[in-house]
Amino acid sequence: MLADVSGSMTHLRKLETLNDCIATMIRSFAAERTIRGEIQVGVVAFGGETAALHQPPVPATELQWSDLRAGGRTPFGAALDLLTELLADERVIPRNAFMPTLILVSDGKPTDEWEGPLQRLLASPRGAKAIRLAVGIGQDMDDDDFQVLRAFIGDPSIEPQRADQAHLLTRYFSWLTMSVSRQARAGRQSSAEIGFDELDEFLA
Repeated sequence: MLADVSGSMTHLRKLETLNDCIATMIRSFAAERTIRGEIQVGVVAFGGETAALHQPPVPATELQWSDLRAGGRTPFGAALDLLTELLADERVIPRNAFMPTLILVSDGKPTDEWEGPLQRLLASPRGAKAIRLAVGIGQDMDDDDFQVLRAFIGDPSIEPQRADQAHLLTRYFSWLTMSVSRQARAGRQSSAEIGFDELDEFLA
């Protein structure tokens, strides 16, 4: 997950809700029982002047969630470069692991150069093959903001989701949890396992 922790995320309980959603998702993943493997969770947080690995990827069963804290600017490009490095490191993500599902959560425009870092991510083997999803938080997100999310997804058939209110972010994460769990149980990644056709029901 790429989590925006810029100062604006403190408004309207956005970051508080995101922390609650991540913690609930981790508990659900930890409860999954499948012989096909285990679900790992990692979080890159970007805020202030740079990005940091807030939570290294570990099995959900071993993860004790520590809440994200917000402040400063929105260094999205730095987050993308850090993500690309992590995906290439086989000590972090073993060669036999599933391609990752990458989730971007943000509430505004990047404040650093991000297009070059995005191209490097998309040119990397794991970055190119990963399932990439995005959700914009807050009513003040405009079309320019969503263009950044669309560029991250890189697939015109998949639209970024809008969570204008806190409860919509909670519902989005409920769908996301179901989707990733289903892929783990199936032992494969495909559009059918993602369940886009069910997303509207969760957000209704």
